This record gives sequence, structure tokens and C-alpha cells, in this order.
Amino acid sequence: MSAESTPEPGIPGETGTSDGPRHRKERGRRKGLLIMAWTAAGIVVLGGTGAGYLYFKLNGNIKSVDIDQALGTDRPTKVDNGSENILVLGSDTRSGANKKLGGGTDDGSARSDTAMIVHVYEGHKKASVVSIPRDTLIDRPQCTDTRGDTHDAGNGVMFNSAYSTGGAACAVKTVESITGIRMDHYLEVDFSGFEKLIDELGGVEVTTTKAIDDPDSHLKLEAGTHTLDGEQALGLVRTRHGVGDGSDLGRIQLQQAFIKALVEQVRHVGLFTSPTKLYDLADTATKAVTTDSDLGTVNALMSWANGLKGIKSSNMHMVTMPVRYDPADPNRVVVLESKAEQVWTALKNDRPIPASATEGNATGEAAGVVTAS
Repeated sequence: MSAESTPEPGIPGETGTSDGPRHRKERGRRKGLLIMAWTAAGIVVLGGTGAGYLYFKLNGNIKSVDIDQALGTDRPTKVDNGSENILVLGSDTRSGANKKLGGGTDDGSARSDTAMIVHVYEGHKKASVVSIPRDTLIDRPQCTDTRGDTHDAGNGVMFNSAYSTGGAACAVKTVESITGIRMDHYLEVDFSGFEKLIDELGGVEVTTTKAIDDPDSHLKLEAGTHTLDGEQALGLVRTRHGVGDGSDLGRIQLQQAFIKALVEQVRHVGLFTSPTKLYDLADTATKAVTTDSDLGTVNALMSWANGLKGIKSSNMHMVTMPVRYDPADPNRVVVLESKAEQVWTALKNDRPIPASATEGNATGEAAGVVTAS
């Protein structure tokens, strides 16, 4: 769905790269643009390519929402230290093209199945990515959506109920309430758009150390190396059953591993030597993505992406918000407040996330099941 419309309420380790002479030379040629998350992949690739004459043709594809107007002034103060914070959401409308992709019943509702806070540090040479489990029990604040409708607060509700209740604006409001950090930008892509984007890239190669068989996400893979097409990639980032402990936390570990593989695929796919391939990817990406209004034109996206291209995948620190399983319901998690505060304090002060914040937390036990080939 586009976050521009408000949905009806619904139920809601880093991997380095080879550093041999050939790889160093390739990195120098391709300049290794950062892909902040799978939702932003096509947009970030656009930065710095020099194909500016094509961008104006793509403006009509982009959907945007005015988060600032919806949320007003009752927000965390922007920290002026050169850093940026971006909320990245993957959404599922449970209807249309998304339904056949394992999106569930067509009940007219929408969910945010993936949520990541991307913190870009001063100098734009490194970033931290904090995944927020959708099953986290939180206190959702009262919020106003982009239509101007006000939605009541909710206590002890799932995190992804914020999006299903009030769309993009309420999702941003909830994240800012949890973290105390202002989100400078918003990026969203739906499942069908993600599938098309991966297909345009020619697939993504991953290695699975264990067999994966999850009928809910429509994914079945033997242990070994695979080039995933769009539908398989979507199945992987949605898989939770039959991998690790079967939780949303395990799915997040698979998502983070896939992002690493996606970064490597984009770096080696030859986008910068094929204008046709670049345009096809850009066309698909701009149709799939919804942004905040500040990034709502191709020129704005180009300028923003240019500021990110110095970040390499090896300088992306990927973690999950510190949580533990809810003793009353093993299918839910609750925030470990003291450790989470370490994460938010580090990001507010533009510092690395301390190791102590990520040790001893619930993990999902799916680390290492998927790696970049």
C-alpha cells in the first residue's frame, strides 16, 4: 500500500568482504554505494550515476507522505551533529499482488512486517541499523495520520499495530516515542514491489547452511548456494517457521543476512555500465517506494543518496532492539529498557552502539543460517 492512505485497523554480526587486489580494484571502480536496507536498495543506487536526464521521467512514480505536517511540533528535537535517522518499513497490504506472495488473507488491512532504524553517522562513512521486532509489546502513543484523523493511544499492543492503525505517520510517532530520537526521513516499500526489484537485479545469491521449508512464506530451499529470484527473496525475508526458534527474531536475523547479500549483489551486477539496466531498476524502485515529502522527488533522492555512497557494507553495524520473550506469551517480546536506552543514547550522541547493549538478549537463534555467497 501507499502510506499516503490510512489503512483500516488490523491484527497487528557483520560480514566482511574479500580484500584481495582484484576486489580492492573492483571496489574502487564501482564505489560501492550503500544500500541502507532492502526497502531503499533501488533508490540509493540512483545516487551519483550521472544519469540525471532520466530522473525527471521517474518523478511521477514516487509516492510521498507529509510526516512533518501530520506530527506537528510535538516530536523529539533534531540533533544537529551531522547524523541522520531514517525509518525504513516493509509493508504488506494483504491484498492484490501481495496476497499471492504469502501476504495472508485479503482482509483489507495492512501491516508493517519489517521495521528498521538506520542511523547514518556524521561524515556519512558508517551506519548502524536497528531492527524493531514487529511482535514487540509497546505503549503506542496517540497519533494523527496524514488525513488528519486522530487515533487513540494503546497500551501493551504490538509494535506493528501503529502502522495498521494510522499508517506512516503513526509508525513514525511510535518509533520516536520508543526511542526519543527524531526520524529525519521515512522510506517504505510493499512486498510486490520488493519482488520486482530483486528480479530486476537478476536475483541475489545466498548460501544456506541448513534446509529451509516454510509453507507460510512459500519458501523451500536445500542447504547450499542459491540465486534467489524475487519471490524466493521475499519468502526468505518473511520466513520464521522452521528456522531457529521460529520467532520473529529469527526472521530478523535472516533479513539482516539478506541485506548483506543484497549489498554485494548490487556492487557486482554492473549497473554502472548498463544505462538500460539502471533505468529499469530505477523505474521499478520508484514505483515501489513511498517516502517522506522531503524525499518526494527524484532530485531530492539523488542528492540524499549521493551523501550516502561513501558507506561500505563492512561499515554497517546491524543489531536488533534489545528484547526478551514475554513470560506470558512466547510469541511476543518486551523491550529490555536499560539495554535499549544504551542503544538510543549512543545514536543520539552519534556514537557506536556498545556491545553490552546486544549481549544476552533474545536472538531468534537463526544467526548463520543464511550468508552472502
